[in-house]
Amino acid sequence: MLTDQAKELLASGHRACPGCGCAIAVRLILRATGPNVVVVSPTGCLETFSSPIDFSSWEVPWIHSLFENAPAVASGVLAALNVNGNPDKTKVIVIAGDGSTYDIGMGSLSGMFERKEEILYVCYDNEAYMNTGIQGSSATPYAASSTTTPAGMNSFGKPEPKKNLPAIALAHDVPYVATASIAYPQDLMRKVQKGLNIGGPAYIHIFCPCNLGWGFEPDLTVEVARMATETALFPIFEYENLQLTNVRKISRKIAVEKYLQYQKRYKHLLIDPNKSKLQLEYIQEVADQNCDKYGMIR
Repeated sequence: MLTDQAKELLASGHRACPGCGCAIAVRLILRATGPNVVVVSPTGCLETFSSPIDFSSWEVPWIHSLFENAPAVASGVLAALNVNGNPDKTKVIVIAGDGSTYDIGMGSLSGMFERKEEILYVCYDNEAYMNTGIQGSSATPYAASSTTTPAGMNSFGKPEPKKNLPAIALAHDVPYVATASIAYPQDLMRKVQKGLNIGGPAYIHIFCPCNLGWGFEPDLTVEVARMATETALFPIFEYENLQLTNVRKISRKIAVEKYLQYQKRYKHLLIDPNKSKLQLEYIQEVADQNCDKYGMIR
């Protein structure tokens, strides 16, 4: 793990929005990987802000793939490294957003998991297609408003619940599956290091609030991320060889409304809580079920 004095491998001067949760996450990821790594990233916010024409913030080898094929490209990189036995033990990692992970690249990701290749796949989850206009993805949570699931007179936002990608990874017998959050940097970096050295495919799901897409002030990014875990809407855990081995505990579970009220994408639920009673109860139920399933209360 890099020291505070070491060179940052995501250089300053990139074009991420102020308070970008993705930029925070990638900086932490690269602190954990160190320089002996090849990164593959599909189209998304990360590619856009880190590599405008004639510029790059990447201080490690980095490849931009299509939206749908980052895991396949990573497999090719790994095969090339292994032709001569990979004497430098260079690691391969995919860093992709929820649009590519949950939706467009799902088949390619499944193939990578099935082949049991030694690749770490990291999803930075900002819960929508932020790069192209804040369209809803299957990572967008229930009742959140986006440009394709807008709240209005006849809509309360996205009608479907968020897809459970860590569970899908576990269904592929992936030996290391974990969630992490930018609110807990040491935990995030430790998990990246573990995923790199597990000896097979690994999947890490990082919660990355987007102040632009969610509608909150840039200085609240880390606090919003922390509240997602303290409500139990985003549990933080580790599975090793399909066994739950670690859960981040919370001292007390806060009501989901306290988390939702920070975000404009949920403001329609809070204007008249009586009118949105069923939606708020459903979101609270999701949090309660997470809390019970993972034993989150300390």
